[in-house]
Amino acid sequence: MAAAAATFLPHTPTPRHRLAVAVAVHSPTRHRLSLVSSGATDATLSVAAAEEKADAGEAAAEEKAQRGGGGVGGGKERRRVVRKAWEKLVRWSRSWRRRNRSDVLETTRKVVVLGGGSFGTAMAAQVAAKKADLEVSMLLRDDLVCRSINHSHINWLPENITATTSASDALAGADFCFHAVPVQFSSSFLEGISTHVDPKLPFISLSKGLELNTLRTMSQIIPQALGNPRQPFIVLSGPSFAVELMNKLPTAMVVASKDKKLAAAVQQLLASPNLRISTSNDVTGVEIAGALKNVLAIAAGIVEGMHLGNNCMAALVAQGCSEIRWLATKDQLMKFTDFLFFPINPKMGAKPTTLSGLSGSGDIMLTCFVNLSRNRNVGLRLGSGEKLDKIMNSMNQVAEGVSTAGAVIALAQKYHVKMPVLTAVARIIDNELTPKRAVMELMNLPQVEEV
Repeated sequence: MAAAAATFLPHTPTPRHRLAVAVAVHSPTRHRLSLVSSGATDATLSVAAAEEKADAGEAAAEEKAQRGGGGVGGGKERRRVVRKAWEKLVRWSRSWRRRNRSDVLETTRKVVVLGGGSFGTAMAAQVAAKKADLEVSMLLRDDLVCRSINHSHINWLPENITATTSASDALAGADFCFHAVPVQFSSSFLEGISTHVDPKLPFISLSKGLELNTLRTMSQIIPQALGNPRQPFIVLSGPSFAVELMNKLPTAMVVASKDKKLAAAVQQLLASPNLRISTSNDVTGVEIAGALKNVLAIAAGIVEGMHLGNNCMAALVAQGCSEIRWLATKDQLMKFTDFLFFPINPKMGAKPTTLSGLSGSGDIMLTCFVNLSRNRNVGLRLGSGEKLDKIMNSMNQVAEGVSTAGAVIALAQKYHVKMPVLTAVARIIDNELTPKRAVMELMNLPQVEEV
C-alpha cells in the first residue's frame, strides 16, 4: 500500500527539524539520534541515518505484522500505514490546489447556455452559484419559460440567471457557451444564430449522440454549422443526472478538448466542492462513449422489462461495453469511397483508458442501472410490451438513444465493426424485431473467444 501511494503521490522532502519531532514519538533510540544540533554536516548525516533506520524498522515491523497474522500489533501497524497514506494524499491535494490556482472564474463575466433542458439548466445553476456577479444567460425558444425564470426564478435558480429568446442579447459579451440543444436539432439551430457567435467563443457541448443523416458528432456539427473550423470546442460528459447536480450531490465528470489549456480553463470554471472535473484530450472517445451508452441503456431496460434476471443483465452490459470499445478504438482506415460520402473521421482511435473512465464505464453504469435514466426507461417499457410510439408520446424529454441507434449501426458498418447487442436494439426500435426474438437470436450466436 505504501508503494502504491508513493507511485501516485509526488515525493516531498521532509524538513529535518520536523523529522526529528516525528522520530522522537516512535522510539527513544531515534530520539537520541535526532538531538544532534541542526544545520551541521554531522547532524545532517545523523538525521539521515536515523531516517534510514526508521524506515528499515518500519518495513521490518510491517513484514512481521504480515507474517504474524491479525494480532493487536499487526492491526495497529496496518492502521498506521493506512493513516499515513491518507495523510499524504490530503497534503498532496492541498499542495496541488495552492500551485494550480486559476483566475478563470475571476476573469469570466458572462456565460451563455443554449437550450433549456434539464441538464442545461443544471449546468447554468452550477456555474451561477460559483460567483454572485457572474451573468448567466439562457437562450430559450419559449417566451413564457423566459418570463418564469426572470420573474420568479423557477426551480430555485440563482438570481444571476436570466433567460431570453434573443440570440444577440444572450451571446453578446459571452466568455463561454454551453451547448445543450439535442443533437438532431443542433445543426439548424446553430446555423440560425451563427451571425451572433464570436469566432473565439469556446463551445462546451453537453449534447450526446450522433446526427442521423451524416453520423457526425458534436465536435463536427458545431464548427461546421457555425462556418468556423477553428471554433474552440470542449465536450463535457460523465455519470451525472441533472436533478442530483441541482441538489448539489457529489458528482464527477470529464472535459475533453484538443486544447489542453482550454480544457484546464473549463475545469476551473466548473469545479466545486460538489463537482469534480477531470480533463482529457480524447474528444473522440468521450463523444462516442456518450453516444453509444444511450443505446446500450435501452438494451438494459429491455432486459429489466422482460424480467430476464441479473445474470442476463450483467452479460448484456458487458457485451455492450465490448461493442463500444470495438468501435471507439477502431484504428483501421475506412474505404476511400465511404469517407467521400460520410464526412467523418477516417478512423476512430479512442483511448481504452477513456472508455474505462468517467465518460465510458462510469456513464454506462449510471445510464444502464438507474431508474432516472430516460433511455433505460424507454427500454423498460419496450421490454414490458409497450409500443415505441406510445412511449415517445408520453415523454416530455428527449431519449437520445432512440434516434441514435440507427446512426450507431450505420457508423459501425462504415468501420466494419460487428455490434450484435446494439444492432438488435436498432431493429427493435424500427419495429422489425420483437424483444423476445432479439434475445433468442443473440443467445444463438456462435460461441466464440472473448475479445
